[in-house]
Amino acid sequence: MNPIKLEKLAQDVCSLAKETGFFIKNQLIDPNRLDIEEKGRHDFVTRVDKQAEERLIIGLRELLPECGFLAEENVGNTELKEFMWIVDPLDGTTNFIHGVPLFSISIAFCRDTEIILGVVHEVNLDECFYAWKGSPAFLNERQITISTISDLDHSLFATGFPYYDYDRMGPYMKVFDHLMRHSSGLRRLGSAAVDLAYVACGRFEGFYEYGLRPWDVAAGALIVKQAGGVVCDFKGGNNYLYGRELVATNKNIHAHLMKIINTNFNR
Repeated sequence: MNPIKLEKLAQDVCSLAKETGFFIKNQLIDPNRLDIEEKGRHDFVTRVDKQAEERLIIGLRELLPECGFLAEENVGNTELKEFMWIVDPLDGTTNFIHGVPLFSISIAFCRDTEIILGVVHEVNLDECFYAWKGSPAFLNERQITISTISDLDHSLFATGFPYYDYDRMGPYMKVFDHLMRHSSGLRRLGSAAVDLAYVACGRFEGFYEYGLRPWDVAAGALIVKQAGGVVCDFKGGNNYLYGRELVATNKNIHAHLMKIINTNFNR
């Protein structure tokens, strides 16, 4: 494979994500033709998810034909190679089905287990967040950074509600309760990729969730890091890509949130 110019690749991936986002948004004109299927309990997929993924895979193959894929709707046909694309064609499918205007496309590029490029495109506001290894983080070509808030009382948090793994609901609700009482509030947007992008640009001070898959978090995690934030699993380690749990914060409130999570989840 020829040397990869990550900045140029990021620009090309952003263009592909925007084109696919335009296709997704246009499908809301006739919600009766979404062809909704249930992959698992409360886990939905539509014709649009599948068609968007096909468009993305075709476009990414044109950019780098030698790379493999880990894609949400084609997970049984994973192509494991040194260089991999991790793709979520429509993060926030439930929002999309119900016409709630917050859903996104998430595309990450990895070498082995290292994420080296990430793009999150929020379709409805036409906001494209992106970064690559060694770069700042950007929103529509404008550099972004995490917030500087340092106390919980003035921090706004995001989380996601579990929809299939309820064994950890006890500690999850204790963390939720603590933050509800001791922060500016919690939000549940319905797209983990957008939650992470919003941490990166300072709209949220922190995000935590369990039950996540690699395509939910890969791109957003890199964008948070390149914006100056911290990303880890619930134990403070690096197993957030495949470990199905993630914490992302600005640097100032990281220790505070980790103390709350450790008190409840890691007993």
